Amino acid sequence: MTGWMGWMARGRVLRNDNPKGPWGGSGGGSGNGGGDGGPRNPWAFPPEGRRPKPNATSLDEFLKRARGGGGGGGFPGGGNFQIPGGQNIWFAAIGLLVLVWVAFTSVHSIAPQEKGVVSLFGRYSTTLNPGIQFTLPAPVASVQKVDVQENRVEDFPQAATENLMLTEDQNIIDLAYSVRWNIQNAEDYAFQLANPRDTVRAVAESSMRAAVASATLNEAIGAGRTNIEADVQQRMQAILDEYNSGVRVLGVAIKQAVAPQAVDEDFKAVSAAQQQAQANINQARAYAQQIVARAQGEAASFDKIYEQYRQAPEVTRRRLYYETMEAVLAKSNKTVVEAPGVTPYLPLPEASGRRREPTPPAAQEPAQPQTPPAAPQGGN
Repeated sequence: MTGWMGWMARGRVLRNDNPKGPWGGSGGGSGNGGGDGGPRNPWAFPPEGRRPKPNATSLDEFLKRARGGGGGGGFPGGGNFQIPGGQNIWFAAIGLLVLVWVAFTSVHSIAPQEKGVVSLFGRYSTTLNPGIQFTLPAPVASVQKVDVQENRVEDFPQAATENLMLTEDQNIIDLAYSVRWNIQNAEDYAFQLANPRDTVRAVAESSMRAAVASATLNEAIGAGRTNIEADVQQRMQAILDEYNSGVRVLGVAIKQAVAPQAVDEDFKAVSAAQQQAQANINQARAYAQQIVARAQGEAASFDKIYEQYRQAPEVTRRRLYYETMEAVLAKSNKTVVEAPGVTPYLPLPEASGRRREPTPPAAQEPAQPQTPPAAPQGGN
């Protein structure tokens, strides 16, 4: 409205100063534009013989003024070229961006195995349970999702290298083991430890070295592994609880406990000798148990016979005699002759349990020619 009023005021001034035409009065100037102080024809050449530049025309100056170079009007708003409703579009775009930001930073989807730790201006606020949860938008509030059901495993050593440790009896072993752990308290895990995984590994390494240092070589490579694993788990849990780490140690497993590579052959020989010695000891113990059990059985049997002998001595004595003779004669051949004064035929080889072997026929010698007897010599 201000622009239209400016155009109307300019028209009245032109009518009062130059009643004969909008481009100047009739006197004092040529038809191109009038005298001093009057408006000049915008389509004519400028006075004093100065021509405009080839590319700069009065129309260009007019458009420049319309775009904002001149004041007083030409377009609504004092000559500035503006899009109708431009500010409203910018406000709407900014509002849409704010709504999208709030939607993405205020709505959180927590998985069933997770918990969301909410911090308000960097300080712990609350813990979100699984499901769709709402918080204040960022950066006022932030949510860290923590998986509290995943069982994590740490292997020692990580690469295929030796992990040498010193035992109580000044021996060195190469030990490989693993540690299983999970998250027990989400807020402590998120705020108490800067690097939780590195902390768990450092605690496991120190606990294992302390446990091996209090065990002998035979315990570390033999039946003492179970005790070492339990000791390491107890040490780790105590240290992590002191840190308020929110970590729970599920178990420790020793996968390999051998001698270093430099003395591996000698170590295997010693281990084989120890195993053989243990096998011999077990065999001797088993034999001793059999002998003792047999002796205890015989003693119990003798006690029973003694009780019978006390009740009937003669009968028991005779029975024992018969049982003993039966046991002795059961393994020998015998011939019983009942009739007195009769000498039966006794096949001695059969009676002695030996059968006479047939003798092979003797080789027949060739018959010697018989010489006839010499004739007696007579007289005449």
